[in-house]
Amino acid sequence: MIAVKRRILILTFSLLSVICNAQSAYNQLVWADEFNYSGLPDEQKWSYDKGDGCPDLCGWGNNELQYYTVGRSGNARVEDGALIIETHKESCNGREYTSARLVTRGKGDWKYGRIEIRAKMPYGLGTWPAIWMLPAMKPEDYSWPLEGEIDIVEHVGYNQGTVYGAIHTLAYNGMKGTQKVDSIRIDDAHEAFHTYRIDWSPEKMEWFVDNVKYQTIVKDGDDKAKWPFDKPFYLIMNIAVGGNWGGKYGVAEDIWPQRLVVDYVRVYQ
Repeated sequence: MIAVKRRILILTFSLLSVICNAQSAYNQLVWADEFNYSGLPDEQKWSYDKGDGCPDLCGWGNNELQYYTVGRSGNARVEDGALIIETHKESCNGREYTSARLVTRGKGDWKYGRIEIRAKMPYGLGTWPAIWMLPAMKPEDYSWPLEGEIDIVEHVGYNQGTVYGAIHTLAYNGMKGTQKVDSIRIDDAHEAFHTYRIDWSPEKMEWFVDNVKYQTIVKDGDDKAKWPFDKPFYLIMNIAVGGNWGGKYGVAEDIWPQRLVVDYVRVYQ
């Protein structure tokens, strides 16, 4: 009987843990794209970053190999109820790959909240998809990493089946190797949709996959170098090719095209 009670208690605790992980202080939907249309992404909600970032950020600062196109359905389109960001191996303006980088800058900027995206990752060596956030300021006024970066989910093809969440600040960033980051194993991330989410409050950020929390980062004082996350940020979704991280072990020649498929984006406050 004692063993039975113990098993019941363990099961109850496990269920309560899942419920607690799934709960959020932010439940009012304030912005969304359900992608229940066809054609190019909704221009009322999405814009594009264009090109290869040169000369100021050649390869977008990471030695990436792609050229981001604008309004090209081959690289970004909505069909069958989902947004498709698709990367091709093809020459374009001196680059060997084309892709798309969609942004909500000026059309969706938020300070705190729950940001939730249901998505399926691409596959293969050299792919580097990301769903992330930067401050809602003019690009010429932005200084990385002083103003901060929030990575809701990143994936690199050489470590297929692992997804990452991180922040970058002046004190904690990838160039110094001090970024605050954690990961979770999702073996079928490229085969099935999963829900990637952050809960961002004035005191902390929490990362979830399918409502299971795998990381918490707590505000480390009021020093902007450590916590610049007290201002609005906008959303970015893209696939990069190669680069300092994504191309660490090379880029496969025979896997293209590759897709980041997004079922929906929802923001709650």
